[in-house]
Amino acid sequence: MNGRFVRLAETGRKTFPITVDGVEQMAAEGDTLMVALLTGTRTLRDSEFGDGRRAGFCLMGACQDCWVWTAQGERVRACSTPATPGMSIVTRLAAVEGVWPRA
Repeated sequence: MNGRFVRLAETGRKTFPITVDGVEQMAAEGDTLMVALLTGTRTLRDSEFGDGRRAGFCLMGACQDCWVWTAQGERVRACSTPATPGMSIVTRLAAVEGVWPRA
């Protein structure tokens, strides 16, 4: 699948697997979750307000458009959370229904 972000530089950094919606994909050392997710996919998460998929907006933690969930139900900002080996991330709102309440 083509990602929204294309890695042009620092392509030699060590990579490690993370799981996104049950599918393994690779992240590079130093990536935020947003970079790791959007290098492999076109969208970042479901909107909590029913208007489709989102891809983040400000890229610096101000707009709150990049919230994703860990497999344990914790909500994290993808733009400011470092990707770490073995992370399991959920981007589909239906997968966290009952675990993380809608506001």
